[in-house]
Amino acid sequence: MKTTDETIERNSRPYLNPYLAGVMLGLTLLGSFLILGAGLGASAGIARVGAFAESCVAASHVLSSEYFGSWGSTPLRYYLVFMLLGTFLGGLFSALLGNRVRFALERGKASPARLRAVLALVGGIIVGFSSRLAQGCTSGQALSGGAMLLSGSLVFMGCVFAGGYATAWFVRRQWHD
Repeated sequence: MKTTDETIERNSRPYLNPYLAGVMLGLTLLGSFLILGAGLGASAGIARVGAFAESCVAASHVLSSEYFGSWGSTPLRYYLVFMLLGTFLGGLFSALLGNRVRFALERGKASPARLRAVLALVGGIIVGFSSRLAQGCTSGQALSGGAMLLSGSLVFMGCVFAGGYATAWFVRRQWHD
């Protein structure tokens, strides 16, 4: 009997060629620079959605905040909010077309589901905090900053890969089956 993963894999379409996807991403970045005068990113969009959500509960607190206050009473009026929404909807559309939509917690057989969920949550919180601290996420730093050959962005990406490789050593047992 086939498992759910095998059935989905058999019925799903192949992934796009990574070189073609890279060229398409580069053209998207070029279009962003030409049309908007700015690069790609996501963390600012998420921060602005957070500011909007908080303003629904405590608007005066958000407006008086040193961080959120400069965005005014309409934090969702920013191009990266729409880019974030478009990225989510585009990914969902692609998954639907490729027959890859499923709800699952990906993990190794040796990893308990709860541990995997905790590791993913902690990792997400660290990355989210770090991206706002660095004033840019990997999309903004690597794609936009790397395309402009900014030394800080290149150092950032080197550190991301080195940190990911070093961290993988500690959690690799969770994926060995």
